Amino acid sequence: MVNTSNASKQEWRDEITALPPWLKRSIGKASDISTVQRIIKQRNIHTICEEGRCPNRGECYANQTATFLLMGPICTRSCAFCQVDKGHAPMPLDADEPRKVAEAVQLLGLRYVVLTSVARDDLSDGGASVFVQTMQAIRQINPETLIEVLTPDFWGGKGGEITQKERVKIVTTAKPACYNHNIETVRRLQDPVRRGAKYDRTLNVLRWVKEFDSTIPTKSGLMLGHGETEDEIIETMRDLRGVECDRLTLGQYMRPSLDHLPVQKYWTPEEFDRLGEIAKTLGFLRVRSGPLVRSSYHAGE
Repeated sequence: MVNTSNASKQEWRDEITALPPWLKRSIGKASDISTVQRIIKQRNIHTICEEGRCPNRGECYANQTATFLLMGPICTRSCAFCQVDKGHAPMPLDADEPRKVAEAVQLLGLRYVVLTSVARDDLSDGGASVFVQTMQAIRQINPETLIEVLTPDFWGGKGGEITQKERVKIVTTAKPACYNHNIETVRRLQDPVRRGAKYDRTLNVLRWVKEFDSTIPTKSGLMLGHGETEDEIIETMRDLRGVECDRLTLGQYMRPSLDHLPVQKYWTPEEFDRLGEIAKTLGFLRVRSGPLVRSSYHAGE
């Protein structure tokens, strides 16, 4: 009788071993990582760096940047590529979370902070007000720290008293240093990759930010490797520029576990370089394109 548990573990080890060499890197200094882990665990708050097991977290911590995950570690969506926990009831909101995040920013001496969150379709405003409260708390004790937001699409939500557009306006009015919302993949692959999200809905979020405040830079990103073609990537970049998206990240999807979508292709560093150059010719003001690039990679630059 086959031990499926052991077989699965071996299959996963084989997949990790087979990664291209350009996707294998050190996680960084243990001291940099342990300091951040200690501070966030003491306050019972979360970072997407840890929850998403980002390969760049050591480098980012050493460069005094981090991405905080607001409203708990459990998402109400079920995207097939994402490491974040899902599939059961989200945690109750912690009314003290904004203060805890602000304290962590101060203790870590962060110059640039990215605030993201799980999708909270159970909340009347999708969590938009939590972004604003956290921004206010950070600014109160860290006035020099710049804050980027990486929001969900704010679609749906309990009751629906506040529209998606109004939720985006709530966050935009708080004037983040950059408003990021990821499109993640090309139009054809949205349904299997981003369950519960829509391509045009993402474009609308970015369009509305510029409508509310044209001075705020907008940003989006794609994770390549789901089976998209180069032409589809370029089409997506054109669509993003069509809503005046200023900044772009392109990175390689890396399967978090055997329960997630398999990787269809590992794009080479040379291919990422070419796509990055194409993005610049299309008018993106800042482009990060590389296998290990993630949404918040070198965000402070």
